[in-house]
Amino acid sequence: MIWILTQVALGGALGSVLRYLTVFAVGAPLATLAVNILGSFAMGVLYVLLFQRTHLSPLLMTGVLGGFTTFSAFSLDALKLYQSGQLGTALAYVAGSVVLSLLAVALGAALTERVLT
Repeated sequence: MIWILTQVALGGALGSVLRYLTVFAVGAPLATLAVNILGSFAMGVLYVLLFQRTHLSPLLMTGVLGGFTTFSAFSLDALKLYQSGQLGTALAYVAGSVVLSLLAVALGAALTERVLT
């Protein structure tokens, strides 16, 4: 169990740093949207690749992608947009984040399955 927790912690640290650098380079909320979409795509890919190799999923899926994508940052960005009077932008951001992230995870899984078969 300690090895699994170590993997999650190390992966989470790496994912968090990657998210911070992305937001620093691009700016919120666009970077948060991009991170959530890219992370969802990567989750779809890893879901297919690691289906039978669960020893890597704590590091990569729970750790790296859990640290990289973040619902809390997404929620805060949406709240800030709403509080600044940008209701339409906030709604578009929420809808876009949810729909595009769901499409990305499905696309990542489908493309990876196609490549593997």
